[in-house]
Amino acid sequence: MNIMEIKFFKKSVPTFLFLIVFSVVVIPIFYKLLEVEAKLKIYNPADVNPRLVDFSMKHITKDHTIANFELTNQNGEVITNKDYQDKIYVADFFFTRCQTICIAMAYNMSELQDVYKEDTDIMFLSHSVTPVIDSVSVLKEYADRKGVIDGKWNVTTGPKKHIYELARKSYFAVLDEGNGDKNDFIHTEQFILVDKEKRIRGYYDGTEKEDMIKLKSDIVLLKEQYASQ
Repeated sequence: MNIMEIKFFKKSVPTFLFLIVFSVVVIPIFYKLLEVEAKLKIYNPADVNPRLVDFSMKHITKDHTIANFELTNQNGEVITNKDYQDKIYVADFFFTRCQTICIAMAYNMSELQDVYKEDTDIMFLSHSVTPVIDSVSVLKEYADRKGVIDGKWNVTTGPKKHIYELARKSYFAVLDEGNGDKNDFIHTEQFILVDKEKRIRGYYDGTEKEDMIKLKSDIVLLKEQYASQ
């Protein structure tokens, strides 16, 4: 080995040592950060637009879950949170006479149902915001038109105050203005992704195709998280 080669070797040793240390220490940290980034956020009242959150809940920073509910579906069956136990589900708020955003929302929810119709982990839940008008018979006709699969997608009615409280205090899907009386009316394009622990994991514009792509991607991430537990 000549003098030039010896000098090159001496200069290279620190570089090689640095690369070894970098590989052993930094690269695993980098992949760990990617893994953390891939996990879906858990939404609590403090993470949501304050205008969507009831005053009594604005201070809550952790452990928020969807409240227990009791509704009636398109077949006249009582649907509760127990029907969604250990399920991932997508929720929304609609009304059958809506001729604006609900048309695109119903189409996209139906498309999601088709994608996951064989996946027993995934369900769907729609709440009528005009429950007095949307009786069981009206919901049944609507469900038939939209291709709703019984046991997969529940299109529901119920006491107005109960539904509006769910929208405002559980899902944080609409502005916190109103008390569920006859003059109160809510209307939102939001789809809400809920995990098996009844926690909110994402909000999506139910009229936008790009958001539906994001929702599907997030469902994949959520299922991967459960599979790795």
